[in-house]
Amino acid sequence: MKIGVNIEIAITHLLAKKRQTFIAMMGVTFGIGMYLLMISFMTGFNEYLEDALLSSTPDVRIYNDIKTDYSKSILNDVTDSAKTMVLVHHPKPKDVNPNIRNTGQILNDIKKSDIIAASPQVSTQVFYNSGPVQINGTLNGVKILEEAKLTGLGDKMKTGSIEDLLKTDNGIILGHGLAKKLNVRMGDLVTLATPKGTAMRFRVVGTFQFGFGSIDNIRSYVNISKVQQILGKDNQYITDISVKLRDINKAKIVAADYAKRYGYKADDWETANASAMVSIKIRNVMTVVVSFTLLVVAGFGIYNIMNMTIQNKLKDIAILKAQGFAANDILQIFLFQSMVIGFFGAILGLVLGFLMSYGVWSLPFPSNEMIAITNYPVTFHLRHYVFGIAFGMMTTFFAGLLPSLKAGKIDPVAILRG
Repeated sequence: MKIGVNIEIAITHLLAKKRQTFIAMMGVTFGIGMYLLMISFMTGFNEYLEDALLSSTPDVRIYNDIKTDYSKSILNDVTDSAKTMVLVHHPKPKDVNPNIRNTGQILNDIKKSDIIAASPQVSTQVFYNSGPVQINGTLNGVKILEEAKLTGLGDKMKTGSIEDLLKTDNGIILGHGLAKKLNVRMGDLVTLATPKGTAMRFRVVGTFQFGFGSIDNIRSYVNISKVQQILGKDNQYITDISVKLRDINKAKIVAADYAKRYGYKADDWETANASAMVSIKIRNVMTVVVSFTLLVVAGFGIYNIMNMTIQNKLKDIAILKAQGFAANDILQIFLFQSMVIGFFGAILGLVLGFLMSYGVWSLPFPSNEMIAITNYPVTFHLRHYVFGIAFGMMTTFFAGLLPSLKAGKIDPVAILRG
C-alpha cells in the first residue's frame, strides 16, 4: 500500500483514542522535562563548584615540601624494683625552611611557556587581632595584579578594589567572613602576629568573597614585601609560585614536569582539591543515571501503551491484512503513531524542562555567608536539549518497534475466526 494511506490510518487511530494518545505523550513530556530540570540543575551546581575551586586554587602550585626525619633512641633505666623503658623522640628536621631558591630564574623559565600568569607568594600562619577578638588564619603576600590574573580576585571584591592595596603602604584585603568575625570595615586597623610573636598593624582596604568558608574565613592578602618584613626575611624569600595555564587540562602533566625540572613539589589543581573533585564526579554520575532512568521509564510507558493499542485493534489489523495490507504496512502504521507521540511529547518536554529550569534559576538562594551566590545555579546548555529530544525520539522509536513488528505478524484468519 502507499505510505500516504498508512499515515492517514495511523492519524485516524491516534485521533480515535485521544485520551490514550495524550497520556502517552505526557509520559514522554514529563520524562524529558524532568531530565532537563535534573541535568540543568546538577550541571549548574557542579560548574559553580568547579569555577569556585579553580578561582581559589592555582592551576599549578610549586612549593618546598618540608619533610622532617625523626630518629629514635631508647634509654633503658634499670632499677632494683623494676625495669623501665623510656622512648625518647629527638626531632631532627631535614629541612625546615620553606623558601624556594632561585625564584627569579624559575619564574623566567615558566613565563616562556604557554601560561596566563605566574606569581610568587609568601604564605604564613598568623593571628588576627581586633580589640578583644583573636582569630587564627593565613596571610598571603602577593603581587596583587598577578594574583588577580590567577584567581580573578578583582571580580570577587565585595568592598574596595585590588588597586587600593597598591596605594596603601600597610594595606590588607580580608576575606568577607574573616572581616565579619573581626567586626572590621574598610579603613579599620587590624593587628597581625606571627607564631614567633612578631606583630604588625594593617589598614583594611577591601574584602573579598570566593564562596568557600574555608577561604573567606581565614585568608587575607597584603603586598609580598610586608610578609617578608613581618617574617624578618629578605626580598628573595618566596614560599610558593602559583601558575595559571592557558589549557587547564594539561595541569597534571605540567605539574609533573615542573617537579622534575625544579626539584620542588608541584601540585595540580585536581590533586589539591581531590576530595571535592571526587564528590563532583559522583554527582555527575548520579545525574546521568537518574536522567537516563527518567527517559527509559518514559519509553517503557510508550511501549505499554502501544502494546495495549495493538491488542485493542487486533480485529482492525486483521481486516487491514485481509484487504491486502502487508506486514510492512502494519509496521509503518503503528511505528508512525509511536514516532508522532514521541516527537510532540519531546517538543512539549523541552518547553516544560526549560520553564522548570528557568523557574528554579529565578529563585533566590538562601542567604549564606559560606557561599557567594544569589540564585540557584542552573545551566541552559543546548547539548542537553538536543540530547533530550534525540533520546526521546529514539526511545519512542524502539518502544513502538516491537509492538509494531508483533502487529505485522498477526494471522488475520485466526483473529477473524476468534
